[in-house]
Amino acid sequence: QVQLVESGGGLVQPGGSLRLSCAASGNMSGIYLMAWYRQAPGKQRELVATIANGGRTDYKDSVKGRFIISRDNAKSTVYLQMNSLKPEDTAVYFCYAPWSAAGQGGQYWGQGTQVTVSS
Repeated sequence: QVQLVESGGGLVQPGGSLRLSCAASGNMSGIYLMAWYRQAPGKQRELVATIANGGRTDYKDSVKGRFIISRDNAKSTVYLQMNSLKPEDTAVYFCYAPWSAAGQGGQYWGQGTQVTVSS
């Protein structure tokens, strides 16, 4: 079992920055990628950024050049540095980790952290 705990959300003005953290605990075997999703009110949850165990990253087009996903393996923590924030970035941000092992699979989600971009 893996627990994912997000932190770092809050209220920020347009153009500002926030750094989200996702602290993972438990048995991380079978987890080869971690990701950040977000869900705005009335909208579907969408993938924002991914980072594989080897360090490869990928981003949603609308956040490329503004957001950076990174990880600290020693701390079992994944970060999302968000710069040049826009009102349309307002959402609940979730940490996500799919797992697969021995022919089985599943997924873990954090509880989410609210990010509000507003003047």
